Amino acid sequence: MPRFEVTTRILAPPPRVFDVSLSVELHTASMARSGERAVGGVTSGQLAAGDRVTWEARHFGLRWRMTSLISACDPPAYFVDEQVAGPFRRWWHAHHFEDDGEGGTFMRDVIDFAAPLGPLGRVAEALVLRRHMEELIVLRNRHLKDVAERV
Repeated sequence: MPRFEVTTRILAPPPRVFDVSLSVELHTASMARSGERAVGGVTSGQLAAGDRVTWEARHFGLRWRMTSLISACDPPAYFVDEQVAGPFRRWWHAHHFEDDGEGGTFMRDVIDFAAPLGPLGRVAEALVLRRHMEELIVLRNRHLKDVAERV
């Protein structure tokens, strides 16, 4: 099962970065390229522990839906979102927020995922999905960084 991490330094304190990371509107804005939008569950505002949201987006020319649950949350240190319904066999995403000692935040994303379809899914993970998922997280983080540093 693929696992990757992305660390982003943001010149804003952890509570601010934590809050913008749980905003439905900021998430959808960061994923505008794929037309991602919230279509079920909590569709606007700030997500919290126990919340579910169904996202719809277009990737690889196909429309996908994924329902995520905020399964763990300890403000402003971390939260976890994981797929409860959708295209992946597994999607687990931990968001960590650590004070950098200089008034900023190290935001660390840890993602474990697995594609469906057994051996065929593992080939897709290696050839396409891992790189695509990393690019999406980097794009999202760039947007969150811009917003958090402006506020």
